[in-house]
Amino acid sequence: MLGGAPISGRSLGDSQFQWSCKFTVKGLRSVQPWASTDALVIMRRCIRLLGSFSTISRSIPSLGLLHALAACLTAIAIWPSVLTASADGPFLPEQMFDYEHIALPDHFRQTALPGRAGRSGAAIDHDNTPAENPVTNAGATLGRVLFYDRRLSANGTVSCSSCHVQEHGFSDPRRLSVGFAQGVTRRHSMSLSNARFNRSGRFFWDERAATLEDQVLMPFQDRVEMGLTLDRLVEIVSDQPYYPPLFEAAFGSASIDSDRVARALAQFVRSLVSFESRYDFGRKAVRRPRASFPNFSEQENRGKRLFMTNEGGRTPCVVCHQTEAFVSGTPRGRNGQRTSATNNGLDPISPVDRGLAEFTMNGADTGRFKVPSLRNIAVSAPYMHDGRFTTLEQVVDHYSSGIQDHPNLDRSLRVWLLGPDNYDFAPSEKAALVAFLHTLTDQRFLADERFSDPFLQPDGPSITRIENGPAAGDIITGQDTGNLSRERPHRRSGF
Repeated sequence: MLGGAPISGRSLGDSQFQWSCKFTVKGLRSVQPWASTDALVIMRRCIRLLGSFSTISRSIPSLGLLHALAACLTAIAIWPSVLTASADGPFLPEQMFDYEHIALPDHFRQTALPGRAGRSGAAIDHDNTPAENPVTNAGATLGRVLFYDRRLSANGTVSCSSCHVQEHGFSDPRRLSVGFAQGVTRRHSMSLSNARFNRSGRFFWDERAATLEDQVLMPFQDRVEMGLTLDRLVEIVSDQPYYPPLFEAAFGSASIDSDRVARALAQFVRSLVSFESRYDFGRKAVRRPRASFPNFSEQENRGKRLFMTNEGGRTPCVVCHQTEAFVSGTPRGRNGQRTSATNNGLDPISPVDRGLAEFTMNGADTGRFKVPSLRNIAVSAPYMHDGRFTTLEQVVDHYSSGIQDHPNLDRSLRVWLLGPDNYDFAPSEKAALVAFLHTLTDQRFLADERFSDPFLQPDGPSITRIENGPAAGDIITGQDTGNLSRERPHRRSGF
């Protein structure tokens, strides 16, 4: 059974044994029945030993006292092992967090953007969730543990979260990410905010992963990032006592394979939906996104107008960062590939990193890269595929006067026969755009316990260490839980 109920009715040799051990973790206010594979093995051996003494004592009645004494001494001997057998498991809520029922705002469900931007539809129309892998509470819970588990690398030092940090919008504050052996990645780690609404369904800067399910397995196999094979990944996951119950809750059996790992991780990533920024609260107060938001300053409203309209004859930013989730645009067909990757004129040529062309082997795709979501953009610096810009001001400067005449420059950034169409923003317009981009920061998302590290010791009434996973069918939302202790985070030994 899963958390909230003891493991019972297990066959232990010739005995039926029911065992529920409750304990209190320092700093917690509740206790949780638990058991791990290692602890059950210890208990099974103990029972067999006690059974041997029982047989002897029945043969020699005078040894009844010896039987009782042996039972006590054996229990004392194995008790420390039982208590420490599960010391490395994650902290999970007694009731599952709710990942399934995301109450998207109306502006994610229907579009009110006019013209060319509106033709892309609403964010929900871009949902890349496959019918065969819907987000479930149990699946995303398992995915969360896999996402943060540093054991799942060649030397147990990095996890997915090492390069996708919650407080940075699930991006990396470093220009290039650092792998298990201190090697650096080739590109910057893109934010995972609202990855669910990437319409093409393709991932990585060069869109080489056809689906999110494909993408989540690739870093494990990268020789710089995590340094594993899929067989070794499955072996490590299978060796951890807390995983079988989580897999059983998510998929109906405790069987572990790379496909299930991928499905669970993809469910967790698709649950990372950000929609409670100042922009969203202002949007709820008006009928149309171009209307002035009552919670915005004059400068922020001006920045929003610049972003959404063709003021000054400029192509609106929202043409590339589409819908009110501000994600990559509607994919276009090119040589049999559906892609929304584009070239934004960072360089005049692309001799080193050819972007999409490295996957498609098509010269027309050289220098094209995936368009990231702008949600939480203010906390996800540095910017671009190579992390070349460290501030939003530098990004705006690029579009104002730095667009290069690359052969594959996107047509929305080019004037026919004349070259790049730099936006030539005035200083006040630049400041307004930056101010608007800051309104897309979702503070609640950045601290939401549902998406946080389960291996950090929590500080709240509803969280306990659970080796067996949460109780199936029981759900709680992020706002109902305690907070993680961020002042003195504690991970398990070896992390």
